[in-house]
Amino acid sequence: MRKWSQIVAALSVLIAVPAWSQSSLEEVIEAFDAHELAYDLDRSARRNGTLPATWPDVTPDSVAEKRRAEAELLTALRALDLSDRDDQDQLSAGILETILKERVSRAPLDEARIPFTGDWGFQAIPVFGISRARIADLDDAEATLDRLEAIPAFLADNVSNMRRGIDTGYVAHGDPLATVMEQIREQLADSPTDSQLYQPFETLPSSISEPDQRRLQREAQAAIARALTGYRDTLRFLETEYAPNARPNPGLASLENGQDIYQVLVRIHTTRDAITAEEVHRIGLEEVARIRAEMDAIIEEVGFDGSFAEFLDFLRTNEDFYARTPEALLAAAARMSKDLDLEMPKFFSSLPRLPYGVTPVPMAIAPGYTTGRYISGDLETGDAGQYWVNTYALDQRPLYELPALTAHEAVPGHHHQIALAQELRDVPEFRRTYYATAFGEGWGLYSESLAGEMGLYKTPYERFGKLSYEMWRACRLVADTGLHHYNWSREKAESCFIENSALAPLNIKTEVTRYIGWPGQATAYKIGELTIQRLRSEAEAALGEDFDIRAFHDHLLGAGTMPLSLLEARMAKWVEGQKESQ
Repeated sequence: MRKWSQIVAALSVLIAVPAWSQSSLEEVIEAFDAHELAYDLDRSARRNGTLPATWPDVTPDSVAEKRRAEAELLTALRALDLSDRDDQDQLSAGILETILKERVSRAPLDEARIPFTGDWGFQAIPVFGISRARIADLDDAEATLDRLEAIPAFLADNVSNMRRGIDTGYVAHGDPLATVMEQIREQLADSPTDSQLYQPFETLPSSISEPDQRRLQREAQAAIARALTGYRDTLRFLETEYAPNARPNPGLASLENGQDIYQVLVRIHTTRDAITAEEVHRIGLEEVARIRAEMDAIIEEVGFDGSFAEFLDFLRTNEDFYARTPEALLAAAARMSKDLDLEMPKFFSSLPRLPYGVTPVPMAIAPGYTTGRYISGDLETGDAGQYWVNTYALDQRPLYELPALTAHEAVPGHHHQIALAQELRDVPEFRRTYYATAFGEGWGLYSESLAGEMGLYKTPYERFGKLSYEMWRACRLVADTGLHHYNWSREKAESCFIENSALAPLNIKTEVTRYIGWPGQATAYKIGELTIQRLRSEAEAALGEDFDIRAFHDHLLGAGTMPLSLLEARMAKWVEGQKESQ
């Protein structure tokens, strides 16, 4: 059989035991690792020493198999007696329970019916996966060729899921759908060799014979031609069948049980089991008011003679605040990255070995894509981390926001945090790859403030840009809950950003489209950052002059990503240990 058979061997250790409590933590973790390996194509391929040859199986039967296995694993884990286990084992068990609980709670939502969020989704997965393929030998080339051949079926399976969404009334709004269609149009090259899908075959390694190279290139072009036909068919479905059935209101609140679904998603993304949408909304309004006061102070500092709205218009329209070319924008981001690198040892004693670079968002997905993102690397495969900067529509990428973006995506933000987690030793594999939004994005937002302590913000305008980015995350709490809990219009959701931040209009439009298409995710940033800020304040108050910022940061990141509740317990124990050692 297919993937399920790969899991049976590991799960049989558990299933054969009369009582779950007789299993061990190691057996549950081993079974979970086998489960992940069966479904994580990239990781499985790396372990086999080749490149992936297919795409995720998104058919209902496959998804149901996966969820059944995860429910079994959660039952097994919860039956264990871990009272005599050390801190690391307790932490591993707690993180694993969170992962499994999240997946089990998502299962009834049948999210495959809407397989896109706006700037990401099924439409971007093939071009992203293929463009990152590094063909080293004939086996890699054949695997990548197989993956090209599998694109039409992958697209068709997603179309089938979306048809089920139409039949059940669980459909996307037209705004993220429009972004998806625009990205597909960008990928419809005139010929296979013009497609980004052909990129790995342009220059094949000399270890492959010339006859094989010519054969592979011919077969790749034929496979890409069929893939492009699949994309055209998908686009036709979206335009003629899906778009007329898109939901009229942007938020989940307009769908049956939409508010209940949203509450599940908020708790998953924030890793807060008891938090409510109403509480998130209130926190957002409080943060908007606080940040706005700090922004007003900077306007007064620079002596601007005009209203808040006029100052925002000045920032958005002054050509001095924008790069003239993509290369200039990338160069500015690279310089800021190196400035931050210089300061890192003052705030961290543990630094990752993996380097990172500054690269543009691929043009095939740049329209409608967010302003920047971190793409993880891997020392084992020889891939550096990448700080992606969107160079599309330069008049919407203000330089006064670039320092905060750089700190968030590169260092001390995502690259530092994720690369450290990848280098963890003597922990289960899932500890190195798990990404809790509240922890990871909370750290990224905290890093924007930390960059101020590092001296990154040189001008009042860059400090205003930093506050504008923080306002962006505060307005997310307001807008996301407004859309999906209070059934706001798009215009009302955008008003918080327009009235209180210096974000460019295109950025606001792109981001609100993202919130419409990815309910709950945007709430995690501020919730996570506020938690980290509070933990630091509590540690500083408790330790006084003995507080060591490097030790605090190293310990906070030293065990990898985790739910906020486990982070709070871990840091409280660290503070007590520091006090005892004084």
